Amino acid sequence: MPEPDATTPDLSREASDLRIATFRLARRMRTQRAVDSMSDGQFAVLAGLWVHGPHTLGELAERERVSAPAMTRTVNCLEGDGYLTRTADENDGRKVVIDLTDEGRTVVAETARRRDAWVEAALAALDAEERETLARAAEIMQRMVDR
Repeated sequence: MPEPDATTPDLSREASDLRIATFRLARRMRTQRAVDSMSDGQFAVLAGLWVHGPHTLGELAERERVSAPAMTRTVNCLEGDGYLTRTADENDGRKVVIDLTDEGRTVVAETARRRDAWVEAALAALDAEERETLARAAEIMQRMVDR
C-alpha cells in the first residue's frame, strides 16, 4: 500500500478530530437539561418515547441497546418519579406498554427547548459563513448516521 503524500487526506486524523468535536458538543448540550438529576440514559428513554410513541419494555431495551433488566431499573425509576406510565397491552395482556406522562412530556420539551436555546446562542456568536458551514455539516452528518 503506498504511503500517503501531502495531498492525500489523513482520514484517521480527520475522523479523530470530528469524533472529539462531536463528543464535546454533545457533552456540552447534555448539560442543558430540565432535570439535573436525570441521567443521560433516563432522558434517552423519555426522548425515545416522545419521538417514537409507546413501547413495551423489550422494545425500549432493544432501542436503547441495553439488557431487559437494565431497562426495567430505568423504567422503574422514571415511573417512580412520575415521568412514565405502564398499562396492559390491548392485544396481549401479558405485555405492558410504557408511555410518557404529562410530566414526562414536559421534561422532554423543556430539555429540547434549553438545548435549542444554547445552540441558538452559540450560532449567534458566529458569522454567516460559519453558520452556513455548520448547516451543511449538519446535513452531511445526518447522511452519515442514516447509512
